[in-house]
Amino acid sequence: MVFEGKLSGTALVGTTTGPDGTQWQWTGVRAPDLSRKNAPKWGKPVQLFNGKDLAGWTPSAPNATATWRVEDGTLISPGHGPELISDAKFNDFKLHIEFNCARGANSGAYLRGRYEVQIEDDPEPEGPTMRTGGIYGFIAPSPEQPRRPGDWQSYDITLVGRVVTVLQNGQMIIDKQEIPGITGGALDSDEGSPGPIYLQGSEAGHVAFRNITITPAK
Repeated sequence: MVFEGKLSGTALVGTTTGPDGTQWQWTGVRAPDLSRKNAPKWGKPVQLFNGKDLAGWTPSAPNATATWRVEDGTLISPGHGPELISDAKFNDFKLHIEFNCARGANSGAYLRGRYEVQIEDDPEPEGPTMRTGGIYGFIAPSPEQPRRPGDWQSYDITLVGRVVTVLQNGQMIIDKQEIPGITGGALDSDEGSPGPIYLQGSEAGHVAFRNITITPAK
């Protein structure tokens, strides 16, 4: 695909042609600077999932046939169904989330709805940045942890601006690395605005979640 554009004020505007010959118009603006001058001060932890129902969450397609369900205090992805999006939105935060990925399943936790932390047990794994613990397509977990389908695992994630730290089962796998931009599946590209936590339900298989706690910056 060829993108043709020109500078218009502070934006790039132009056109491209889709595979079927349809002409699309596009606009590009400079991504905001999300660097922070001071370390955040943290507020009180908030439980995002009450273990009983979907209160505080909204599916991306409310009338979908495959649906998220709550079972034995856990939240279970539908497999090839809608995404599940928190009603609350956040800037900087610390997130604790526990997950259990069934064999062959795939999901992910999106930070501010824009940056996916991958969860997968894909039969044919993709590249290192697309495996469990990675920021999808950008940052590979190091060291990569063994796959453990059917076992409960945990993420402790800190996001400040675009700088992310990820601990998997207490092991540091990403240490204060900057995410270059939004990942595939992002809800939007408005990086300067608060965004939700969203759990991916559109991929194959079932992933269970529990103990989803977020501590926002003041």
